[in-house]
Amino acid sequence: MPAIMQPLDLAHLAQYTLGNRDLEAELLGLFRAQAQLYLDRLSDATDDKEWRDAAHSLKGSARGLGAFALGDIAEEAERLADQTARAPMIERLRAAVAEVNLYIDEVVG
Repeated sequence: MPAIMQPLDLAHLAQYTLGNRDLEAELLGLFRAQAQLYLDRLSDATDDKEWRDAAHSLKGSARGLGAFALGDIAEEAERLADQTARAPMIERLRAAVAEVNLYIDEVVG
């Protein structure tokens, strides 16, 4: 039976922070603020570069903490050339960020 992928890989996060719980909490708080900022930048993007930069930043922030599914969606967004597909992509990203945040609240926080 395959393992169920959690929105946030806590083992990855613990390895990244060397098990420092205070640092984990700080990074998770920063993630929340940054993720919202990147979602806002995606919504406000007026050209392809702004869109790619915001998606790339969200991807890096997510993967750094171990939110790999969110990182994968952000990577899809980064490569998205069709501007008409951006609104649905933003909604997918918002849902994935909300899932990570809920997981943080329920499991970590």
